[in-house]
Amino acid sequence: MSKCGKIASIFEELKSTHDKTFTTKLEEFPGGPDAFLFAAKFCYGIRVEFTARNIIMVYCAADFLEMTDEYGEDNLLLKSENFLHKNVLRNWKDCILALQSCESCMPRAEKLYILKKCLNAVSMMVCTDPSLFGWPMMMYGSLQSPGGSILWNGINTGARIRSAESDWWFEDISYFSVGLFERLIKTMEGRGIRCELLAGAIMYYARKYLPGLGRWQSVLGGKARTVASFSLTPVAVDQKVLLESIEMLLPKKKGKSFCRFLLGLLRVASILGVNQTCQDSLERRIGMQLELASLDGLLIPSYSDSDTLYNTDCVERIVHHFVSLESGLTLFSPPSLDLESSPSSEPLRKVARLMDSYIAEVASDVNLKPGKLRTLAEVLPESSRPLHDGLYRALDIYFKAHPWLSDGEKEKLCNIIDYQKLSVDACAHASQNERLPLRVILQVLFFEQMHLRMALAGCLNVLEAESAPTGQGEIAGNATAGQIVQRDGWVTVVRENRVLKVDMEKMRSRVGELEEEFSKIKQEMKRVTKSHSSLSSPRVVARKFGCKLLAKSSDAQTDVAGSTGPTPRPSVEQACSSRNSRHRKSFSLF
Repeated sequence: MSKCGKIASIFEELKSTHDKTFTTKLEEFPGGPDAFLFAAKFCYGIRVEFTARNIIMVYCAADFLEMTDEYGEDNLLLKSENFLHKNVLRNWKDCILALQSCESCMPRAEKLYILKKCLNAVSMMVCTDPSLFGWPMMMYGSLQSPGGSILWNGINTGARIRSAESDWWFEDISYFSVGLFERLIKTMEGRGIRCELLAGAIMYYARKYLPGLGRWQSVLGGKARTVASFSLTPVAVDQKVLLESIEMLLPKKKGKSFCRFLLGLLRVASILGVNQTCQDSLERRIGMQLELASLDGLLIPSYSDSDTLYNTDCVERIVHHFVSLESGLTLFSPPSLDLESSPSSEPLRKVARLMDSYIAEVASDVNLKPGKLRTLAEVLPESSRPLHDGLYRALDIYFKAHPWLSDGEKEKLCNIIDYQKLSVDACAHASQNERLPLRVILQVLFFEQMHLRMALAGCLNVLEAESAPTGQGEIAGNATAGQIVQRDGWVTVVRENRVLKVDMEKMRSRVGELEEEFSKIKQEMKRVTKSHSSLSSPRVVARKFGCKLLAKSSDAQTDVAGSTGPTPRPSVEQACSSRNSRHRKSFSLF
């Protein structure tokens, strides 16, 4: 009674109504019997020890019992307040331990602003370099001074904690209850901590207490840290309450890993049966960043009484959100979460390719109705698909898994395909596909023939434009370029024709060079033949040997007629002339 104002006032009230002994009950005593025992020992002078685990409980009990300086100098309330401010709020480890132990007196601690002070202290230390705290713990990194020494006989030698990771605090706060964790995240958000760090902490906390997330998702970066010095134990959480709370805490951002995490939450939400508001919010969040999703994330199994293997209704609602809602979300900063590496491509076309792959994956389900397949294919606008090869592949898989469909049902499904948007390979496959109705095959053949004619006409226009004069050729080439059907096969044909034309021009120039060289060789051979015939005449040979031939009339006549007679080597000259004629015939082909 001399230390506690609360008990003193109760005694004064009951003393007037009771003559002998009487009992009283302290309703809603913070901290329970342990806190009362601590206060009783303090009142009777028994030595007590303040720790981070009991300081909030003792502080609340001292305030409840009104153990102020009015009822004794240096009373329990003042001592506990001094210990809280001087020891606990300046140390990360003590702050974490104090917050975890305040569950039994949460309302009183919140009323006394103790909880707010501890949460602000933790938030401030998260924003601060951990090397400034001076923790003598090895769990947050290596303690090493510039000289290489760490500690000597327990004396700090100026070593600083080196921690390059920004997620060092994820593990420690993951031991809080759901309500306390939610309060801490909101406090950090109010202090302006980056959204990617908050999202990382939320994802870490969710993966720890929702085992369904860890089965198909990779662990977010960051090593698991030992908490042996903390001696903390994971709290018991209600997974359904946890998921609903986490959904409200998540920032409105987008990223590839973040979208994968949201899809995992949606899958677990289907298992736990969360409220409809939470599920709708998750679907809306995913729809606003659907271009970053992956196929395995969209393959959500059906946990209801539906006959289908996958929850196609959920995916259909997500795509509706993507089409109807503007994104308006900004990406996380690159250092923290795995982002989309190629943001230049259009989101609508990405989603169209993703949906084509999804439809092809679920098409093998024998319980999937044709109407649902058609709805999934038509949920996106027509402009989202420049090619319909993906839809054709999905329908082919569906027809293979559903051989009992009639031709009428197949024709209704085939109406979702625009045959003008099929590639050459897809048209070739469809024209020989026995699973398609005959009418569909005829349509494919018709459009394939039309494409062929347009492509050939385009090729001829290009060749004519190239053969035209320079100015006209450029105008004609620009005019015909837009008329060519942009198909992979025909573009290749046009290029090969251009290369062939260049090769023919080179061949013509080479043939001209060969003809000139041949004419020079022919003239040289004629000159050599004439000189050789003059040297081999009888008069020249006789004069060379000093002989003198008698002149006869027959010889004179022979000399006069020598110009018209055969040459001394007629075989050589005939061979040369025959070769010349053959070369002329061969070159005339060009």
